[in-house]
Amino acid sequence: MQEIINYFSDMPSLHRSLLLVGGLTFFFLVEQAAPLFEINYSRTKHTLVNIFFTLTTVVINFVMAFILVLSADWVVENQFGIIQWLTMPLWAKALIGLLLMDLIGAWLVHFIEHKVWFLWQFHVIHHTDQNVDTTTANRHHPGESVIRFIFTTAAVLIVGAPIWLVFIYQTLSLVLTQFNHSNLKMPTWLDNILVWVICTPNMHRVHHHYRQPYSDTNYGNIFSFWDRIFGTYVAVENKKLIYGVDTYMDKKEVSNIWSLLKIPFVGYRSAIEYEEEEKLN
Repeated sequence: MQEIINYFSDMPSLHRSLLLVGGLTFFFLVEQAAPLFEINYSRTKHTLVNIFFTLTTVVINFVMAFILVLSADWVVENQFGIIQWLTMPLWAKALIGLLLMDLIGAWLVHFIEHKVWFLWQFHVIHHTDQNVDTTTANRHHPGESVIRFIFTTAAVLIVGAPIWLVFIYQTLSLVLTQFNHSNLKMPTWLDNILVWVICTPNMHRVHHHYRQPYSDTNYGNIFSFWDRIFGTYVAVENKKLIYGVDTYMDKKEVSNIWSLLKIPFVGYRSAIEYEEEEKLN
């Protein structure tokens, strides 16, 4: 356990970069070898759009990383936060801390983004992808990257997470989000086992269906049981899914970086309004 702590306490930036690039490359190749949906779109163009938003997320997290470090150091120095107040073995603290980091820093913010109109305007960019694959994982508007960073920092303070636990959480979060967004056809028996603990592609794809109520389910990132606990879990035959969001189904609009960047600032568009626009066009 101590060796793991030592590694993640001072995890080199190069290793984190290799995880991002290596994970994307691995799942990119695997989903191409065994895809659920046949790839009948320009994968190069699709990937370039999503990589742009991945890079903006990386830059924002890099610029603001000092806040996470300061927060993690502060909770340890002041013995503040849930796991700092617990008396139990280190491995148990790490497990509880990881669970709570995922609940607050991933599930909760995701749930709130779907319920608060202002936050949804930023999050909707993630849902506009009509060809979900592993590159969709970090397709986040820069504004959403800031929002998610704020919740991650709040999680650090509430949980009392030291920096090594923060890096463990971020590493698992990165790998699992690349995995559960991948266009990978998994054996049913394997998915049925894994989905009791982690979010699998079969589970998360439902969240990317273009219409409610399915888009308001399966919010999880690392652990799947938060959705079961809070009643937001559903299982749907993936082949019946249609990706995207019903207010932004214009393929040109959702593949144009400038158009996507503007969405949060041009006002809300309902599905009815979108259908009226389509009729006029």
